[in-house]
Amino acid sequence: LVLYASYWQIITAYPSNGGAYTVASENLGPAFGLLAATALMVDYTLNVAVGVSAGIGALTSAVPMLAPHTLALCLAVLVLVTFVNLRGTSEAGVTFSIPTGIFVVSWILILGIGLWFVARSGGHPTPVIAPPPGPKSHQALDLWILLCAFANGCTAMTGVEAVSNGVSAFRDPPAKNAHRTLSAIVLLLAILLGGIAWLVKFYGIYAMDQNKPGYQSVLSQLAHAITGNGILYYIAIASVLAVLSLAANTSFTGFPRLCRQLAHDRFLPKAFELPGRRLVFTAGIICLAAAAGALLVAFGGITNALIPLFAIGAFTAFVMSQAGIAVYWWRQRGQRGWLTRMIVNGCGAVLTSVALGIIIITKFAEGAWITLIAVPALFILLWRIRAYYATLRRQLAYGKLQFETEEAPVVIVVFETWNALSAKAVKFGMRMSDDVTAIHLTAMQGPEADENEQQLRAEWRNNVEIPASQAGFRPPSMLLVRSPYRRFLKPLIRLVRQAEHRNPNRTVAVLIPELVKLRWWDYLLHSLRARNLRNAILQEGSARTIVIDVPWHAEQEGQPRMAAE
Repeated sequence: LVLYASYWQIITAYPSNGGAYTVASENLGPAFGLLAATALMVDYTLNVAVGVSAGIGALTSAVPMLAPHTLALCLAVLVLVTFVNLRGTSEAGVTFSIPTGIFVVSWILILGIGLWFVARSGGHPTPVIAPPPGPKSHQALDLWILLCAFANGCTAMTGVEAVSNGVSAFRDPPAKNAHRTLSAIVLLLAILLGGIAWLVKFYGIYAMDQNKPGYQSVLSQLAHAITGNGILYYIAIASVLAVLSLAANTSFTGFPRLCRQLAHDRFLPKAFELPGRRLVFTAGIICLAAAAGALLVAFGGITNALIPLFAIGAFTAFVMSQAGIAVYWWRQRGQRGWLTRMIVNGCGAVLTSVALGIIIITKFAEGAWITLIAVPALFILLWRIRAYYATLRRQLAYGKLQFETEEAPVVIVVFETWNALSAKAVKFGMRMSDDVTAIHLTAMQGPEADENEQQLRAEWRNNVEIPASQAGFRPPSMLLVRSPYRRFLKPLIRLVRQAEHRNPNRTVAVLIPELVKLRWWDYLLHSLRARNLRNAILQEGSARTIVIDVPWHAEQEGQPRMAAE
């Protein structure tokens, strides 16, 4: 109820987007905002893994023969959900709304029947199919057991924050529709949790170990006890499979949007900010699917192994958003109702902080330590990304355009043989400067190499030097470099560095002629030598070296020119 009241107020204060990242960033500072964001990213990822694994757990409860294939089924569902979300948000919403409706109706019906049986029998209902006997108690009820139970129960509240994180996704008016959705979520959550908790006591149902044979989920046992093995049981279990598996859709909606905000603030690469062909944030969806898939593989698709990791991220985001919105109301003091609202959100921050502490303490040894490592590690990574972008922005800052008197660049043309590609590059280089050197790298040795060099020098003199002199240009020189073992990159980089050293005040322009590859088979028929040369020079050259691609379009430049040209 406190979370409900708190998030209602967050939606009111931030009707466009009241996610934990936005609220914490604006009211507590960027560091707290990033902490909330990283916690949410971990929570979204675990929500996918837990939702899918719990859905498959329901399936294996109804069809035990599928239990050995739990992980494969989890990954198959993950691929399906990812594909649907890559198709677009509207299609995903329509696809997922039908099983959600079936789930709500079937389980409210089952709970209603169960409560009627309890009332009619005076608190001693006879199960249609008796659940397996519960384990013997080995420990008396104490504070530690209560705290562990409380921590387990807190996982049920994860997802409440998703409404405020995605207010912008609602139809107009977004705040009103978000309030309605939040109310529906909390009401259904209270009915289902309350009804299930009440009925399992009367029917003597206990949780079972998913790793042991004969496993049945609590919901499967409850549906068996109330309805037997009929059509309603299979409809209800199928809806559990669908809803728990597709509950991941909450993350597939929220995670990419959060990544878009982080990328906009330069905490993530720019690719996360750009929508794909279907106007979905493809990078965020794929990243989420990959991370959730890795978790499923690491934990074998077992829900109980993933649960201890689950609630820490969500409750960290709870604390950040509640504290942030409390500060927001303090800054709005003087307005009507500000004190009451601040108290509500302040209580929410305190209670969620206490809950977070209990979850960390009780679940630390069960795997929560992984989340406690993952959140700070992700925080540091994102902070470093932003620092990188900030440094790059400072380095790229430039004022008025300066027009210094500079000498023409030293031009180096790399070529394999004298042909139309080489000719185009040489002519372009001569337009830039009268200091042009063509470099030919050969891997051959011996008499054959000497003969080829003589032929190439003759071609160069007849086709380049003599025509250039006759046209009044300074003839380009040619440098033949033998490179045994076909090591082309190091000799070329060495020549570029030598040119930089000989001309400390001039730019060195390296021209690389390249055949433009238009079809996929072009990449199979031609080497990637030009690309490798370009990358090597860019990485190894200094700031005074530039690389220019001289493209050759075979289907255009290889045709005879029209008379009009």
